[in-house]
Amino acid sequence: MAYPSLYQINTPVFLTRLSRSRGRPATLDDIPDSDLDALAARGFDWVWFLGVWQTGPTGREISRSIPEWRREFQALLPDLSEEDITGSCFSVADYSVHSSIGGDAALARLRERLKKRGLKLLLDFVPNHTARDHRWVRQHLDFYVSGDEATLAREPGNYTRVSGSGDRADRADRIMAYGRDPYFPGWPDTFQLNYGHPAVQEAMIAELLKVAARCDGVRCDMAMLLLPEVFERTWGIKAAPFWPKATRAVRERYPEFLLMAEVYWDLEWTLQHQGFDYCYDKRLYDRLREGQARPVREHLRAGLDFQDRLARFLENHDEPRAAAVFPPEMHRAAAVITFFSPGLRFFHQGELEGDQKRIPVHLRRGPEEPIDGEISQFYSRLLACLREEPFRQGAWRLLESVAAWEGNGTFDHFIAYGWSGPNGALRLAAVNFGSTQSQCYVRLPFPKLAGRIWRLQDRMGSAVYDRNGDDLLNRGLYLDMPAWGYHIFSVIEPDASVGTNSFK
Repeated sequence: MAYPSLYQINTPVFLTRLSRSRGRPATLDDIPDSDLDALAARGFDWVWFLGVWQTGPTGREISRSIPEWRREFQALLPDLSEEDITGSCFSVADYSVHSSIGGDAALARLRERLKKRGLKLLLDFVPNHTARDHRWVRQHLDFYVSGDEATLAREPGNYTRVSGSGDRADRADRIMAYGRDPYFPGWPDTFQLNYGHPAVQEAMIAELLKVAARCDGVRCDMAMLLLPEVFERTWGIKAAPFWPKATRAVRERYPEFLLMAEVYWDLEWTLQHQGFDYCYDKRLYDRLREGQARPVREHLRAGLDFQDRLARFLENHDEPRAAAVFPPEMHRAAAVITFFSPGLRFFHQGELEGDQKRIPVHLRRGPEEPIDGEISQFYSRLLACLREEPFRQGAWRLLESVAAWEGNGTFDHFIAYGWSGPNGALRLAAVNFGSTQSQCYVRLPFPKLAGRIWRLQDRMGSAVYDRNGDDLLNRGLYLDMPAWGYHIFSVIEPDASVGTNSFK
């Protein structure tokens, strides 16, 4: 599929809700077939089950013990219990499926159930760090970044003292580095892997291959942290490139395997060229939040060799909920811009229902929120459009908007796309991404429009317009739209049926 759609599920939260309805602890085997059928019917191609890997008691205790984190958890869940805090799913102790959700065998059965419905399974890979109770901490301390007393005194938020007692071969105390992003304090439930050590790179490639055997693709957490220049800047340690070797090893064994990178700092292109199929498009998200059309449009001028390999999103487990960030009208406009762009369309559990509270990955439970009927209906229409062939297999282009009359600068608020399907079908997406009523002409560079009348049928609303094809080619499509307004037009011949399945 040229432009697939992905749905992210927070597995611990999903199974906790299922457990309450079943009256017993639920595993992956308990996920109803009807839920999987619904995902397939809505047009999703991929399902990301976040947080299936084995975590350890150390991570859980750290999550429960940090006052700042507990305050966040308590604000979200006033009835918070210790059992609700299960530890971060990114503090991975072992790449085996957590025993409490059915283990590896249950995941294999889930994968088969997904496959029968044409759905592919995406899982996590966390390359930068491990849990503090990972077996390598006992067996291979040299796999980790360490420090000394001076380092600990200077950076107490990035290092900790680890006692030499226990079953570790090395019984001396050690100063160990937390895994971290160079712009923030370390994650205290993790230890940082040393990618300057060749054995670490080989061991992590082996771990990645173990994960790849169990799914159809992985999302690699904070993938840019392993780039040699980033790693050296963060730790002062030179490291050989990891991702070209790792992605090549996976593809040699699993040629159709999908690799998606969480990446920031304008390093998307770099990681695409190191073997990733898709990289997060945080730049588009950030520009949409700013609410100005021109920076968004400038971002969308990039070549399709870049854009086709971006994962477009309005929220995920790291970002605040879209319904909380964007006012309702702006939310809908931003969604049309995001999900009718080229690339992978990335949706998050609760987004389609208008949830407003982000659930930290340390928790297995979130608050119960009512469904926002308007948002739910909007996304139902949007997903129905995305199931159409032009948006899944077609050719995309950014369209030019020009002033409707001299001195009218509101044309700059518009973002418009054209999609051409493999069978010649045309679709137009137009958004007034501005806070005022705006007008423009949108240039339509489609020669097939010449010499005929065409009907523009809004797939997201009730508008229908008949327009002369020669006029559309010469002057463009005139639009006069309210603030944050949007259209998704099918371009059909007026005598064609307007039934969903019979658009030309």
